[in-house]
Amino acid sequence: MSAPESIGEFIAALERQGQLRRISEPVDPHLEVTALAEPVMKAGGPALVFDRVKGADCPLAINLFGSRERMGLALNVDDLDQLGGRLKDLMEVDLPDGLWGKIRTALPKLKDLAAFAPKKVKDAPCQEVVLTGEKASLEMLPVLTCWPQDAGPFITLPQVITAHPESGKQNFGMYRMQVYDPRTTGMHWHRHKGGAAHYRAAKEKGARLPVAVALGGPPAAVYAACAPFPEHLEETMLMGFLLGKPVKLVKALTSDLMVPAEAEVILEGYVDPAEPWRREGPFGDHTGFYSLADDYPVFHLTAVTHRQNFIYPTTIVGRPPMEDFYLGLATERLFLPLLQSVLPEVRDYHMPAEGVFHNLVFVAIDKQYPGHAYKVMNALWGQGQMMFAKIIVVVDATVNVQDPVEAWWEALNHIDPQRDVLFSRGPADALDHAAHLPWLHSKMGIDGTRKWPEEGFNRPWPERIVMTPEIQAAANAKLKKWGLLAGGR
Repeated sequence: MSAPESIGEFIAALERQGQLRRISEPVDPHLEVTALAEPVMKAGGPALVFDRVKGADCPLAINLFGSRERMGLALNVDDLDQLGGRLKDLMEVDLPDGLWGKIRTALPKLKDLAAFAPKKVKDAPCQEVVLTGEKASLEMLPVLTCWPQDAGPFITLPQVITAHPESGKQNFGMYRMQVYDPRTTGMHWHRHKGGAAHYRAAKEKGARLPVAVALGGPPAAVYAACAPFPEHLEETMLMGFLLGKPVKLVKALTSDLMVPAEAEVILEGYVDPAEPWRREGPFGDHTGFYSLADDYPVFHLTAVTHRQNFIYPTTIVGRPPMEDFYLGLATERLFLPLLQSVLPEVRDYHMPAEGVFHNLVFVAIDKQYPGHAYKVMNALWGQGQMMFAKIIVVVDATVNVQDPVEAWWEALNHIDPQRDVLFSRGPADALDHAAHLPWLHSKMGIDGTRKWPEEGFNRPWPERIVMTPEIQAAANAKLKKWGLLAGGR
């Protein structure tokens, strides 16, 4: 089975697998949808489609990505751990001696890369209906007001598309958009993001920055917009890699931007760097706390295009785990080989839900020399969005970091706080409300590995308590017989 090319295809696949519920009763996008969806998310429940949303003529889909299984279906893998394997296979190009050997080995990989390049089309489902002028309005969308203290309704699952004013290189990013009125929204561009870089370049040129916002499309495109893809690479290549074929793009009607042809809705417009910024927020964020109000650029809507019968995809964020945790988990699994290409000693890493992505990172390493854990911490803080990591805990390769309870147990048994804790400083995520300064905070690295004599530890290091396999197997058989162990009679 191939990856779904649209939200409609994805919903149909989830429905066939019993992973989706349709709700026919009327619901209110103001707070009620959140109150209904959040308990379902927390319980690991199904995706939801609300067919009757107050004030809208379209269905609303939520929690589409809210499990490992659904993320796997979205990205065409049986398990998310396969994502890293696919990427690793693409990265591994052996170079044997001899020119022909090199060419023969590299050509299949180059062919694969070429297959990921986007395909431009002239006709697209996302442009079946065209609305311009006074007809172009955000009021047609069931935009959610998620939490009681939110400043208003927010578009929460957009693919915000911009292009560098000089190079023309496009960026897809996921930035929340507070709806101010039918034709303007906030544009929550953090200064570290690609969209913000394009905004600054447009400001230097003294020109408006065209912006397109895609809602829906291939689930792989939705995911790629929030993935920390290297800035020098275009997200459309990642979309193609995940889809296993080129993503289809069509030219927007009011700019030269290329947008996902299979999207449900496209919002076209611009941001004017000469315009004063506008207050945005507060917003109930993925930290589980409200992010504070601040000033951001303003997006102006000039046109809306959409499918004849479209679906509004959205999400809510809040105290984890929520739907966004599984989007982040896909990133964790996909980018492990890239991390290992820089740090081959890394065996695995994990960002648990409770750590809210960058707040806590567990890293298992093949320790090879004294101080190795500190080398890994410092290297990670220099890797892309890992610069935001607040706490990094390094443990030995034998530790299962996918189990935070085991990782903490191992680390806390192995640390002397004064000896094994490193403090540093670096960039902070804009949503870190605890940072002592905006955009800047302290960081903590914890060396939870077993200490060596070369690191000043000269006492014997104790071994884990483990029963002998033979005795435990015999005991388990008796426990099953007695009905005292799962799997028994």
